[in-house]
Amino acid sequence: MTSEKKNKPVYGVNPVTEAVLAGKEIERIFIERQSRSDAIRKLKQVLKSHHIPWTDIPVEKLNRLAGHHHQGVICFLSEIEYQKTENLVPLLFESGKVPLILILDQITDVRNLGALSRSAVCLDVDFIIIPEKGSAMINADAVKTSSGALHHIPVAREKDLAVTVKFLKESGITVIGCTEKASTPISKSDFSNPCAFIMGSEEKGIELRLLRLCDSLVKIPMNNKISSLNVSVAAGILLYEANRQRQI
Repeated sequence: MTSEKKNKPVYGVNPVTEAVLAGKEIERIFIERQSRSDAIRKLKQVLKSHHIPWTDIPVEKLNRLAGHHHQGVICFLSEIEYQKTENLVPLLFESGKVPLILILDQITDVRNLGALSRSAVCLDVDFIIIPEKGSAMINADAVKTSSGALHHIPVAREKDLAVTVKFLKESGITVIGCTEKASTPISKSDFSNPCAFIMGSEEKGIELRLLRLCDSLVKIPMNNKISSLNVSVAAGILLYEANRQRQI
């Protein structure tokens, strides 16, 4: 399927329902917040039964996205097939790999998501984890910015990153948060064992509950002229250091 076809929105209750029942990979579904129609109510029941989240938005936003013929719902199909962390981790250990995982918390800029994915592929990340909500859509722009990297690395989309982080820790993977608030520089940290790096958004950083779950926090030393790096640049530096250590 071409990117153009994948990114073409699906409008209307029946077409969206058919896409879900046909097993299409869903990127986002937006539903009119004010709608009380039976058709929308039945659609939400279908979405719940298939464990597919949606976002309620004002009709004005739906009109901007789709014009005035959306019947209260618009669906974007995904560019990729999402995976589950609980399935990927055992496969890595069984293959004899030392897992290197990238967790992206609240990365809402499509270009940053694409650039992060490109760095991940270039620097031997095994897979990326993103949240169901609060993340940029993986659309044609994201794939283009990643130079196609998003077609070459598994992406796990999880409902609750805190639950996922706990699973990683229970699986023997060290979870490391990268934040300017840390005191330990990356050069003084050990990344040779199975580990997962959490990168937060430039605006909000890593969510507090995820920070508290981290086994350690690290920072990239910088001068005081600018407080922080672009998140994709920071991830590239961090992943390079992890690869450098693993090749010694």
